[in-house]
Amino acid sequence: MDITSNTQETPQRTKFHKSTFDKISEERRQRIMDVAISEFAANGYNASNINTIAKNAEISIGSMYSYFASKEDLFLTIVDKCFHVLESVMYSIDIEEGDIFYTLEKLLRASRYYAIKYPEFNQIYLDVTTQALSKFSNKLSHKLEEITANFYLDMLNHAKENNLIDEKMNFKVISFCIDNLIVMFQFSYTSDYYRERMKIFTGYDTIQNEEMVIQEILKFMKKALT
Repeated sequence: MDITSNTQETPQRTKFHKSTFDKISEERRQRIMDVAISEFAANGYNASNINTIAKNAEISIGSMYSYFASKEDLFLTIVDKCFHVLESVMYSIDIEEGDIFYTLEKLLRASRYYAIKYPEFNQIYLDVTTQALSKFSNKLSHKLEEITANFYLDMLNHAKENNLIDEKMNFKVISFCIDNLIVMFQFSYTSDYYRERMKIFTGYDTIQNEEMVIQEILKFMKKALT
């Protein structure tokens, strides 16, 4: 399965940039985005400087502000792009293809793919989840988390209809637990802290023993759900 394809229609996206940003060339627009992504991933939101981004993108600070009202809007544009890629990865997984455990395996492998293919996006996503960026919580948490929560609920209800899981469980709580398992696994490919954390708990290096880790997580989820 190609997990980069988008097989469902995604929700309407909010634009945080000015209309002038849409009018410049694709090459210029992509250069600005690439530089901003690298800056925010390397330094985090608080330590990143919009003047540095403009300089490295080879545009004037005046031009930058004609595209974005503030550093916050530039960051939100980048985060929106990160979320859109995550949406595409999730929507590429068909819950009706195979059983729930096949879907869960696809999700684990997709999270690994996303973390490895888009390490800077994954780092920004990790940064967004920290308390330091709590001011963005209302703007960002519902944007992605509702998508994943609804996906998990659909997956669990589909499994319930096929008598594959215990129907007496609280599916919202189970969705939260599944998401935490997958997100922690995903972060172990980007963050040194989470990689070492995984190693301390499991005694294994996730990167070198990923297949074993995936299978053990799947075994745990199967026992928990049935």
